[in-house]
Amino acid sequence: MTELTPVTESTAIKADAPKTMAMPDAQTVTEVKHYTDRLFSFRCTRPGTMRFRSGEFVMIGLMGDPDPKTGKVKPLLRAYSIASPSWDEELEFYSIKVQDGPLTSKLQHIKVGDEIILRPKPVGTLVHDALLPGKRLWFFATGTGFAPFASLLREPQTYEDYDEVIITHTCREVGELTYGHDLIESLKTDELLNEVIGEGFWKKIKYYPTTTREESPKMGRITDLMRSGEAFADLGVPPLNKETDRAMICGNLAFNLELKAMLEDYGLEEGANSDPKHYVVEKAFLD
Repeated sequence: MTELTPVTESTAIKADAPKTMAMPDAQTVTEVKHYTDRLFSFRCTRPGTMRFRSGEFVMIGLMGDPDPKTGKVKPLLRAYSIASPSWDEELEFYSIKVQDGPLTSKLQHIKVGDEIILRPKPVGTLVHDALLPGKRLWFFATGTGFAPFASLLREPQTYEDYDEVIITHTCREVGELTYGHDLIESLKTDELLNEVIGEGFWKKIKYYPTTTREESPKMGRITDLMRSGEAFADLGVPPLNKETDRAMICGNLAFNLELKAMLEDYGLEEGANSDPKHYVVEKAFLD
């Protein structure tokens, strides 16, 4: 999730309150990686009682600045997809940096040992339970919308349920593809996953990164490449079919709406946790 997903929080604490009170639901940052001047990822401790399904999101944040009149401090919270899989002992997040954003202007400066607020109540639509059984699973992402798929790409059920997994990632510049590229490459040498899921499980993945501004091996918006048939030809697969294909979408609002319409044209129907169908969209995400 990103800075464009505002969430109100009524909890207010006086600025001179003890630190333990000023950081409710605190978790400790264990790792920070910066990819570009707009993108970074970080890992933090995971509450011992927290359970979630790969693909879900939680509310995370920091304490805001003191109110000039009352001196009280309110938490700044935003919805963030959990990029780590459900079995991981820590939590991982992938974020944009908005220089004047209420939260990310502060969050981008966190260091190992710092604390963040984490509300351990995961929710979301990008979960396997919301889809009917199928043969091929498509992940469609723009920008930091790759995060929930980073979780699902490391989830054993993904490979138990599908014969093929296609992940498309459209960004403006090549550097913005680094997080996704590195994660997928790491699957090849991940001893734990290769042991649990099966040696060579990663061969089921077809990775299709594209850029829209900076020159790269594959240029263009994924929707345009699908519409022209180029994407299907490159991937060596037929156009989407509701009998075999399932899809998850996580990107900016315009992308989500355009892709939803395309999938509907292919005959796919939108599902939900309570009503599994052919595809789902993460409505809480705005890149």
